[in-house]
Amino acid sequence: MTSSAAGAAAGGAFLQIREVVKDFDGFKAVDRVSLDIARGEIFALLGSSGCGKSTLLRMLAGFEEPSAGQILLDGKDLAGLPPYQRPINMMFQSYALFPHLTVWDNIAFGLRREGMSKDKVASRVEAMLKLVQLERFARRKPHQLSGGQQQRVALARSLAKQPLLLLLDEPLGALDKKLREETQIELVNIVEQVGVTCVMVTHDQEEAMTMASRIAIMSEGRLLQVGPPAEIYEMPTSRFVADFIGNVNLMDGKLVVDEPDHVVVDCADCRHWVGHGISGSEGMAVTVALRPEKIHVSRRAPAETEFNAVQGTVKEMSYFGSFTVYHLELPSGALLKASQANTQRHREHEPTWGDSVWAHWSRSAHIVLTQ
Repeated sequence: MTSSAAGAAAGGAFLQIREVVKDFDGFKAVDRVSLDIARGEIFALLGSSGCGKSTLLRMLAGFEEPSAGQILLDGKDLAGLPPYQRPINMMFQSYALFPHLTVWDNIAFGLRREGMSKDKVASRVEAMLKLVQLERFARRKPHQLSGGQQQRVALARSLAKQPLLLLLDEPLGALDKKLREETQIELVNIVEQVGVTCVMVTHDQEEAMTMASRIAIMSEGRLLQVGPPAEIYEMPTSRFVADFIGNVNLMDGKLVVDEPDHVVVDCADCRHWVGHGISGSEGMAVTVALRPEKIHVSRRAPAETEFNAVQGTVKEMSYFGSFTVYHLELPSGALLKASQANTQRHREHEPTWGDSVWAHWSRSAHIVLTQ
């Protein structure tokens, strides 16, 4: 956990969201959401379309009023404050740059509206241009810039007014995949350099896990799990979260042993020994979640086949350069996905379509879910 995330957990929250509800004619777009976000933290709201994340962001910005609940920023209640009176700026996915203004004038626009003196406007704009490394593009119009450069102009404009809270709505959604990946770290560095608290909305898992110190998974207006990226990925608390983040094999089974340090679960194709207890009852229905990259695929049987091993047939192979994904058909007809890193240019005896192989994994590779 980062220091900022720890601060939120310890009660030093800068942004406090208390039992917030947004009701649209009987439909709860946001349903009793509570969150504490620390000063200087980059926090991501992650979920599929319609989950309520953008509605929550709009309530923070002041574009929507909560139907119930409370939003506090630095101890001050934001209720009733219009967007222009809030110490908050929002950067939209479209960037919303003025096409007829230069980069310099786009950044200066909000400062001039506030009545800031010419000298102060010039000083602030130059500082922002330096921050986003666009000094030599100051006199260009937005259409003369690349997508990544336009994104940095929009960020500079959002930061120019020195907001207490920066809201990012799908900040990199308009960029192609490679540029998006390059810009993620750049954006984080700029936000951290300024020290502004940031809440971002995204449906891109990699973006959230790369940029945020903590992530909240939303579904149907509710928060399902909040935590650092590694915790969300490695220790999901529900089947939905496990399935939503990354790739996962979900195997339904029955709990046959439950000890404080391990459980044994019988599934259709194999018996799982999992290195943690769940305080359940023998015979209860559970789900085993196993990530593809934690599975080893080999032609030979592993040393132990009683637990955490199953034989299958390679039905499909997908080559992604740095890794290969095998789709293995198990005796029950179920498919198991296994991901293998391509650490060598040529691998001898590499499994191929139709081969019979063993899939096996360690006792700490998977977890058991009860919901």
